[in-house]
Amino acid sequence: MKAARIHRQGPPEVLVYEDAPVPTPRPGEVLIRNEAAGINFADVERRRAGFYPVPVTEFPSVLGGEFAGVVTAVGDGVSDVKVGDQVFGIISAQRSGCYAQYVAMAAENVFPLPPGIGYADATALLIQGLTAYFLVRDGARLVKDDSILILAAAGGVGSLALQLARIMGAGQIIGAASTPEKRNLVLDLGADATVDYTQPGWNAEVRRLTEGRGVDAALLSGGGEMFSETLACLAPRGRAAVYGSANGELPVVDFAAEISAGRLAMNQTLGFFGLHYYQAYARADLRQALDELAEHVRAERLRLDLGRQFPLSAAAEAHRLLEGRQSTGKLVLLPWAD
Repeated sequence: MKAARIHRQGPPEVLVYEDAPVPTPRPGEVLIRNEAAGINFADVERRRAGFYPVPVTEFPSVLGGEFAGVVTAVGDGVSDVKVGDQVFGIISAQRSGCYAQYVAMAAENVFPLPPGIGYADATALLIQGLTAYFLVRDGARLVKDDSILILAAAGGVGSLALQLARIMGAGQIIGAASTPEKRNLVLDLGADATVDYTQPGWNAEVRRLTEGRGVDAALLSGGGEMFSETLACLAPRGRAAVYGSANGELPVVDFAAEISAGRLAMNQTLGFFGLHYYQAYARADLRQALDELAEHVRAERLRLDLGRQFPLSAAAEAHRLLEGRQSTGKLVLLPWAD
């Protein structure tokens, strides 16, 4: 089979399109002919040796955490999935990844492909869709009429979180994005207002939009100045949920300094979010969330903003665009397009 593998960590060019052995399903696993592989920022972090809970330890390694395709073989002990089933799912970080024409993974991580949703669209419901869903529900702890600020609101997670916040009853939604084109997309997706988070002191604009109060909740990925600026946007008893480090910086919290500077007040909440918790301890929540997301798509309440689709041989190009913030929506690899 063909795969996009890394033989060392580094820039996008370390992704090599080459021949690789077809994996053999172990007991409890299934083999899938992969029709679509979603690209996520976690893949960038693993490729460049950035922050990620499960580092790459063996080479060559196949990246990619999600897929959609057709079951072609099942391992011993598998009874609830059969050959020919159309499925999608999230692969364990300990198993070889999804930038390949065939993927072997635990049967318990496989879900039936939702009716009426294609392979590429389905990948948007997985890591990005589930992250957005649980970020809004559990990270932001959104309640009806809450105001919410979403950083990188034109991206894969942000664009879905914005729409889900509206579905879950948010009041004012402010989307932050880096270019006029992205801010126009954010408005088109339903935001009430946008801000440019690349401009110094942009938190003052959020304060102005909220008549000086600040937002009840904020979602962001990354640390550094963006992190501090976001804290300054919070209302009394506001909540900030951090997921990952898309800007290459991890949040470092000096509570005394943040409080002294007026960016973090007493009784505000700061949390760090990871999808791994649900995979390990709340698997039933994953299935319920995927069912809800699919129903929102079918009912046209949730728009899947598919970005560019690439052949597997162009994985490095896709990573360059994602890492350079030159993309919007969901980026997808098509393993059989070459």
